[in-house]
This record gives sequence, structure tokens and C-alpha cells, in this order.
Amino acid sequence: MFGRLDRGRSRVRPFLAWIGLLLMIVSFVCLQLLPPISRPRVDSPAPATEGLFALVVLDPGHGGLDSGTMKGGMLEKELALDVAHRAERFLQLQGVATLLTRTDDTYVSLADRAAIANAQPKCVFISIHFDDATRAAATGVETYYAGRQISNSTRVASWFPFLQPSLGSVNLESQSLAAFVQEALVARTQAVNRGTTTQQFFVIANVRHPAVLVEGGFLTNADELNKLATGDYREQIAAAISDGVMRYRAVVRQQQTPLAVNLPGRD
Repeated sequence: MFGRLDRGRSRVRPFLAWIGLLLMIVSFVCLQLLPPISRPRVDSPAPATEGLFALVVLDPGHGGLDSGTMKGGMLEKELALDVAHRAERFLQLQGVATLLTRTDDTYVSLADRAAIANAQPKCVFISIHFDDATRAAATGVETYYAGRQISNSTRVASWFPFLQPSLGSVNLESQSLAAFVQEALVARTQAVNRGTTTQQFFVIANVRHPAVLVEGGFLTNADELNKLATGDYREQIAAAISDGVMRYRAVVRQQQTPLAVNLPGRD
């Protein structure tokens, strides 16, 4: 009798464990779907226009213990933050609100960077980086966008890596934003045009708004390293980011569908 009872209990325990796990998953999903209790502070107001994004989230890459590429005494994390502050100034002069994912030399995880953007009702997301390569001759500027991004319906599922390949849909807005930013970068810096490229970088693929990642030059290229060492050149990169965003914003304001343009690039 006791043997049969023990066998019965042994069958019930796994069932109860699965029920408990299911309840935990349902609770987690419900928590993720709830709106954030608080939102990051926005630095300046933006005009409230129907259908128009009200905020530009600037994401200086790396930070803290993560220095990024280091060449010639220059750190990618410092260059990225410097350009982000300059771009912030240009955008605010245009009357556009800005928000930085980090404002000083602190580490912010990729998930937290994406979450800052996802907490906003309408925005665009610009991640700022600088490149490196095994070939010292590699040169130029490039702008990435994710071929597929999460949406509101896939936001919770993005926590589960095995579901990532099926998430989201092609984002023509991000592709168009990348084209506008890339065109402005080439015009402002006269750097080699490496074009726009689709890449599933976590920090842009997991943002539900138009999102791009800018590579502002190669620290492994001596000529570009010397240029990036000057404030004037970094000012041009920042101005180009602002130019690209404002051009994209003008298209959105006109309630037109942005045309995706992949600018020709060189290796």
C-alpha cells in the first residue's frame, strides 16, 4: 500500500513542478507587459506633432570597464561619449529632445540600453561606435541597421534567446534612417563611404523604434586615428548624425513613407 502511495506521489510531484514553472512564466510575461513605472528624464521639450517622434536616444558605445577599441592612447568609449554630447547639442539647437543612455564613463548593459529606448513612446535610437580591423588600410564610415527588430508583441519573447530568429519584421524605417545618417556622414567628413549594412547587433535589433548603429571611422587606420584626435573632426561626425536625423524627421513630418536607399560602399 505504502509502495503504491509513494509511486503515486512520485508521479504527482513532476506534474506540480511543471504547473509551478508555468505559473512563474505567466507571471513574468505579465510583469514585462506592464508599462514602466518611471521613465528616464528627457533633457529638453520637443514639439508634440501627431505621428512624429519626440525624442532622439543617443547611445555612446561601451563605457566603464568596457573601453572598446584602444589605439594610440585613444579609447573608443571616450570618443563615443564625446560625439554623443556634441550630437546632443546639435539636436537640441534644432528643438529636438535628447536622451543619452550614459552621460559619463559608466558601464550600461546592452539590454539596459535597448530598454531605455523601449520605455519611450516615440523615438529614434542612434548607437555611436568606432571601428577596428586587422588590415591597417581599412577605412571609412558605415551605418548599420537590423534587418529584423522586435515589436511590442515580441518584446517579452526577446528575453528567450532560442526565439530570436523568429522575432520581429523588416524595419524599413531603420533602413531609411541609416541611409540618411550615412549620406550625411559622407558629406560632412568626406570619408570613404562603406554604405549601410544590415546586421543583427543586439542593441539595435532589440529596440522597437527606428534604430541604427554608426561606425565613425577606424581607430586601426593611422590617418583616421589622427583625424578623430581632433575636436573639429568629431564635431563633423556629430553634426552629420544630427543632419541625418533631421532629414529623416522631415520625411516623417510630411507623413511620407521613407524610401530605403542603400548607398554604394567600398571595402
